[in-house]
Amino acid sequence: MKAPIILALLLSSAAHAAPRRVVVASGDCKDAELSAQTKSFYGALAARPGENLLTAADFSERLFPQPSGSFEDIQRQLEAAQGQFYEARYAKAGQAIDEVLRQVARLPVGEARWKLYVDAQFLQALNHRAMGKVKESDDAFRNVLRLDAQYTLDPDYYPPSTRQAFDKLRRELAKAKKVKLSVKSTLPASEVFLDGRSMGQTPLTLEVLAGGYELTLKKGDAVSFPRQLPVQGEETPVLVDLAYEGSVTATPFPCLASSTDGEQVLSHAVRLGGTLGVEEVIVVKLERASSGPKWLAATVLNVEGGQKLREGGFKTQGLDAPTESLMALVDYVTTGKPQPSVVVLNSNTEPPWEKSPALVPEGMSTAQRTSGPVRPLRVASYVTLGAGVAALAGAGVVRLAAESDYTELMKNHITEGKVDANDAAGMALLRRLEQKGNAITGLLIGSGAALATGTVLFFLSPSDEPPPVSVGVTAGPEGAGASLSGTF
Repeated sequence: MKAPIILALLLSSAAHAAPRRVVVASGDCKDAELSAQTKSFYGALAARPGENLLTAADFSERLFPQPSGSFEDIQRQLEAAQGQFYEARYAKAGQAIDEVLRQVARLPVGEARWKLYVDAQFLQALNHRAMGKVKESDDAFRNVLRLDAQYTLDPDYYPPSTRQAFDKLRRELAKAKKVKLSVKSTLPASEVFLDGRSMGQTPLTLEVLAGGYELTLKKGDAVSFPRQLPVQGEETPVLVDLAYEGSVTATPFPCLASSTDGEQVLSHAVRLGGTLGVEEVIVVKLERASSGPKWLAATVLNVEGGQKLREGGFKTQGLDAPTESLMALVDYVTTGKPQPSVVVLNSNTEPPWEKSPALVPEGMSTAQRTSGPVRPLRVASYVTLGAGVAALAGAGVVRLAAESDYTELMKNHITEGKVDANDAAGMALLRRLEQKGNAITGLLIGSGAALATGTVLFFLSPSDEPPPVSVGVTAGPEGAGASLSGTF
């Protein structure tokens, strides 16, 4: 009888286990007050028994792995490995160089990292050659030549035999079959790095040797998650959502840079949860009202369903949140039970930090209410027009996502104008394209309806002199577009 009882206890424990969660700040990621308040929230949550939280260190390791030391530390490690090589301690030198290369891959992309990478690869090549491992030596040389075919060895440091082998390998690689690598970004003119070396700006098309590369995109402070990219076949297309990935930082605490679009921040948070493999994301914000105290707010998002579960907050001042209120907020977001010191928000509740003074003062006449500067219909028209433009942009994103599927289908799965019913991969691509086509059609219809409704609301909104406004929408097989002009 013991086994069924133990099994029942295990099942009961699993059923009540806390979901895997991650806590991220949202706002100005360089704001010390926001970081301190979010760390306090995380600490209070982590102190609860049974919580399953992703730590800040795990967050950084998964998205932005950091080296164990500084650039200068890694450089000194390489110099030590070079000393072991010159002392003919080849096995120890090889181990040290391998560790250097692992650490170099964690450094920020750029010219300094690439130069250190080249130096380590060349030392590795010489070390392998000294041990008679010619193939491994050529592989180290190839790692440099595949991204810098014009590189030449310094005759003061490399013997003629090594330089001859290097030049022979260069000629062989020049004749080798290449793969077309196409890189696009949601942020225009993003800089593309392969193995830490700058290769140009998006949209970028390169002819490279087949193999694995580390791909990173950067624009200003926005840096993508470094990813291992297998380049193979005839073409490898890549689209990086740098607008999303670049909004994520790991220091001084996991954070999503805020934008004027709160819904976009929540959307990015759900995507981040999917990237990290957690079940829930808790977004912590420090809201500053136009006047009065600040508010520390927390929003719980379900990753699988992509919906908001709970949201609440309390008033706070200074770097340290009141302990009692902080614990009450943690209890609320984890259990859903309302707490006396926490303002619980729902779809019918306006956040207290967003409340504004009465729009129409007492005693104002009806005529003043309708013809004054506050025009609710005008606000509604802006919202509706914005939704229409957003739907149109969504159609464009879906169309861009379908482009690679269409190219793959046409190149590798179309025979005599149709897909073979036995071609599972081709039929799957065809179904995906049909689904995306339906999504595009729905978004275009919704966009047109929203833009038309917004235009009608705009002209119906009361105003002494309605300013001239024009809205144009175009849609066709090559894409769609919208324009909104006027004085607002």
